[in-house]
Amino acid sequence: MMRAFNTILVALRALRRNKLRSILTALGIIIGVGAVIAMVSIGNGAKSQVEAQVASLGENVITIFPGSFTSGGMRGGWGSVSTLSLDDSDAIKREVANVYGVSPEVRDRAQVLANGLNWNTMIMGESPDYPAIRSWKFVEGAMFGDQDVRSVAKVAVLGKTVVDQLFPDSDPLGKTIRIRDIPFKVVGVLAPKGFNLFGQDQDDTVVIPYTSHLKRVSRHPNINSILAQAASAEAIDRVEQDITDLLLQRRKGREQDFTVRSQVEIAQAATATSETMTRLLAGIAFVSLIVGGIGIMNIMLVSVTERTREIGIRLAVGAHSRDVLLQFLIEAVILSSLGGIIGVVIGIGTSQIISLRNGWPILVSTTSVVVAVAFSAAVGVFFGFYPARKAAQLDPIEALRYE
Repeated sequence: MMRAFNTILVALRALRRNKLRSILTALGIIIGVGAVIAMVSIGNGAKSQVEAQVASLGENVITIFPGSFTSGGMRGGWGSVSTLSLDDSDAIKREVANVYGVSPEVRDRAQVLANGLNWNTMIMGESPDYPAIRSWKFVEGAMFGDQDVRSVAKVAVLGKTVVDQLFPDSDPLGKTIRIRDIPFKVVGVLAPKGFNLFGQDQDDTVVIPYTSHLKRVSRHPNINSILAQAASAEAIDRVEQDITDLLLQRRKGREQDFTVRSQVEIAQAATATSETMTRLLAGIAFVSLIVGGIGIMNIMLVSVTERTREIGIRLAVGAHSRDVLLQFLIEAVILSSLGGIIGVVIGIGTSQIISLRNGWPILVSTTSVVVAVAFSAAVGVFFGFYPARKAAQLDPIEALRYE
């Protein structure tokens, strides 16, 4: 134990004699580790933000979009033409097992007037299941009921942004808003949710019964989409397949004119680009770690040459070859490990600065810090072993003769 401690002290003294060279040698490791930490932190932050936005869509949500149809030799994508109907929505709710809630959706923008103010916002036609599907809580009031849907009632639920714009200094509950000159009574106010995956303000919305939207506001023949909630995360794939089979059966051989996507698939699509970029940048940073390791190997070989007589004296007075091997190996590991630790600090600091300047979220992963430092130490061992072995194999007599 004492011999190992003394060997470490000798290694530290040797590094301290050439401080500038030691710092420059570790620079490659510092840059590599700093880049890895910064890139991974920014990538993890972006991923966590996307996951939070996906979570705001609700739990175990499946969305049925119109699209993927062929007509007159032309193929459309999501939402190009809506062929989804209320009968499709009713069939899903009635016939698909493990579905807790279904909401046919009708969307349209309109000017809303209230309290002497006006605001252009999204008017959403939904069913009473909508808040449960979206895991959306209320700060005031409650959701309209099935009776309101059946009676095409003129009732509305407001998002926080709409409340701020139309009722900045008063309580909207029980008040009247006008949508295309049609009066709607406010029965509830939704809790704030923020922006969604597509950068849209989810709180900038007015929710009314879908029947009221279809018959009073938009007068569309079809709905824009259908939301469904699976009973559990494990049931999502099965429910998704059952919905697809049911809607295809209802089309009686016609080409598929809808697209079914689960919350998991939307999340994967949303995070795919950021994950790819994070891996690419982290890969580039790891390459700089390897370059830093080669720099350590190069300097250690130079150090062996410069200290040949010192090595010869140590061997001549009784030092073992393994002591010399350990000394040079420890020097390489100390250089790379210190470089790794400094790189972690610089990486975290850089990611914080980028976050403050650009407003990007960051998430420093403990795993990435540990892996980066461990990898830098491993680089020191790998690239320091050959110079250390070369020093240990020097002949004492030849080393003493070296000028």
